[in-house]
Amino acid sequence: MDDEYAKLIRRMNPPRVVIDNDACQDATVIQVDSVNKHGILLDVVQVLTDLNLIITKAYISSDGVWFMDVFNVIDHNGNKIRDKEVIDYIQRKLENNPGFAPSLRGTVGVMPSEEHTSIELTGTDRPGLLSEVCAVLADLHCNVVNAEIWTHNTRAAAVVHVTDDCSGCAIEDPSRLSTISDLLCNVLRGDCDPKTARTTLSPPGVTNRDRRLHQIMFADRDYERVERAGKGGIRDKSSFPNVTVLDCIEKDYTVVTMRAKDRPKLLFDIVCTLTDMQYVVFHGVVHTDRTEAYQEFYIRHVDGFPISSEAERERLVQCLEAAIERRASEGMELELCTEDRVGLLSDITRIFRENSLCIKRAEISTEGGKAKDTFYVTDVTGNPVDPKIIDSIRRQIGQTVLKVKHDTSLSVSPKAHRTTIGFLFGSFFKARSYQNSKPVRSYS
Repeated sequence: MDDEYAKLIRRMNPPRVVIDNDACQDATVIQVDSVNKHGILLDVVQVLTDLNLIITKAYISSDGVWFMDVFNVIDHNGNKIRDKEVIDYIQRKLENNPGFAPSLRGTVGVMPSEEHTSIELTGTDRPGLLSEVCAVLADLHCNVVNAEIWTHNTRAAAVVHVTDDCSGCAIEDPSRLSTISDLLCNVLRGDCDPKTARTTLSPPGVTNRDRRLHQIMFADRDYERVERAGKGGIRDKSSFPNVTVLDCIEKDYTVVTMRAKDRPKLLFDIVCTLTDMQYVVFHGVVHTDRTEAYQEFYIRHVDGFPISSEAERERLVQCLEAAIERRASEGMELELCTEDRVGLLSDITRIFRENSLCIKRAEISTEGGKAKDTFYVTDVTGNPVDPKIIDSIRRQIGQTVLKVKHDTSLSVSPKAHRTTIGFLFGSFFKARSYQNSKPVRSYS
């Protein structure tokens, strides 16, 4: 009965979206008002990030039964959103999909499609792993149409969409799917995987790959640090990312604050993790300043209670740090643009492996017969790649086909703010609420 009543309330109070290009000098302001439900913040943020929009500021409030968010957004060029089609799409997507989609709660969300077969992989990371996976898929006559690969803390996870290389359609034969799964699992397992390698073949369909990757790595417990940095395993507090969890006793909240190097989809990664860990954001603020991002959230568990144990606080810190680090750009960024063909990805990753490059993260896409792939690479020890090796690879693949987009080893780290950051909601919650607050150390 309660669920039906909630649905009635949502139908009577559909979301209202206001998109304003005049309210702010350097960003488009998007305000969303809606009946509240668990996961709605993630749904809104996902719509914006799926369009590759950058959220520079956000103000979140969802106490009671009503949800109100205000986002300042820009495109990837740093401009306001002027494209009417994009504005109409945001308006339509948010207003016509209240609730937008039920929370996945750790399961795979699949929408019917005949375009491809989705493969989810997880195992221990090692040099050449992606090359081995791609070689197996090529031998099994599978064409990779798009994929995303993350590595973090010795673990690797991937969501790969494949088709039959002859028909161009999704693979549906159960016997063939079983063979693909078994052979890929053998590759992932390697010689000595302390954890179980897993291969999941989803029915033909699409899902949000970013969220699935977070869920896969979380289930794989990649947040459990293999090595501790610094004396006694405690990270230097000035390092990034910096996550703290405190008590707000008077208002019965747990306060999560985060400082990190700013990058696209950072807010999505944080909100995704909080949502899938079954926390509810009641209030929040997001602010970016040049290269640094600051986020602050007032949360409770879905049962309505704040965090009550030290162990849970420490686990949340570790999980949020992992969520930030999984997508962080590491190493040299290489961009491949060329005509797509069967076996292309297998050939490219083989060349990387033969030249002792280690792929830390990759985004694979094909559209209109063109392949556009991005790789973040280091040497096998995790150090910057020798430019001479890259020059040799580019001559082999093609100077115009493979380009160096960015090299993080040449970047100067942003100077961390040494001043104490006060709570941005200080005017809303009295300072004395934190007199008994105890920060949790940030572990790495």
